[in-house]
Amino acid sequence: METCRKAHHSEEFKGGLIKRLDRIEGQIRGIKKMIQEDRYCDHILNQLTAVRSALSGVQEQLLLGHMHTCVLDQLKEGNTEVIEELSSTIRRMIR
Repeated sequence: METCRKAHHSEEFKGGLIKRLDRIEGQIRGIKKMIQEDRYCDHILNQLTAVRSALSGVQEQLLLGHMHTCVLDQLKEGNTEVIEELSSTIRRMIR
């Protein structure tokens, strides 16, 4: 049975993620408005591509933070199962 674990990222790291997610949230609101205003589809698609890219950046940043903190801490404690967990996470990300 998996135990409940918490991340231990710095406030600066979390703040950076939140800032990026807030920006993405604003982009999504803008896209919704564009759709409501019947804006040109190509412009909406460009904005959607930008959002997907921004989300990928957040995902990459969080993955790197995870590897440098959570995974490393688990390995130091002798928990090698974290490698399989990380592998599974990466497989899901690249699908």
